[in-house]
Amino acid sequence: MSKRLQTIVLEAILLVIGITTVFPFIWMVLSAFKPNSEIRALDQSLLPQEWTLDNFLSLQDKFDFIRFFANSLGIALIVTALTIYTSCLCGYVLAKYRFRGRNAIFGFILGTMMIPWAVTIIPRYTMFEAWGLRDNYLALIIPAAMSGFGIFMLRQSMSDIPDAVLEAARIDGASEIYIFHRIVLPMSRNPISALAIFQFLWAWEDYLWPYLMMDSEEKQVLAVGLTTFNGRYGTD
Repeated sequence: MSKRLQTIVLEAILLVIGITTVFPFIWMVLSAFKPNSEIRALDQSLLPQEWTLDNFLSLQDKFDFIRFFANSLGIALIVTALTIYTSCLCGYVLAKYRFRGRNAIFGFILGTMMIPWAVTIIPRYTMFEAWGLRDNYLALIIPAAMSGFGIFMLRQSMSDIPDAVLEAARIDGASEIYIFHRIVLPMSRNPISALAIFQFLWAWEDYLWPYLMMDSEEKQVLAVGLTTFNGRYGTD
């Protein structure tokens, strides 16, 4: 089999997998514009025969979707920004600075990644309850502000940055803050982008911790709100 034929076959397989993955999502979105009678009909079509916004208006009226969405989006963006910055800062220090205990600190950070998240729920809950942060957005932001995985990822990436580049900047009179923000961060765009995607999705999909810490319904995130809505209402 020639290389060109192998490429065509591989692309065809990937195309089929992509369509299979995306098609249910497209069907779900288009079904949101259908009336309930058309959704329950035996003869289904991809495109709505009668386009309507009643489902969206009913959802907002019963559920206040926009508020839950805004809560999740705001928390996810803040957590992602904090995690990226702290991971870059710690990763840079562990990668480019030589000091006693550096390897021990990095080993401790790796060790935290081996502890199941569920094990820390009770002590974490007790701690934030004692701090008076129950039903406070800080209870959702502070625990996620640093990531062992993020530090590990950025440390490994920043280790590949040539020391000669940093030394040349120091010789030219650049401060450490300038070097970090203007040289190191731009050279780490790819791992930062990857970490941002992972962290945003983790924060967006978080359910258990917001469910435990947030009492006010108007402060809840979308994941918890959807579960509450699903249990409260059925199909019309």
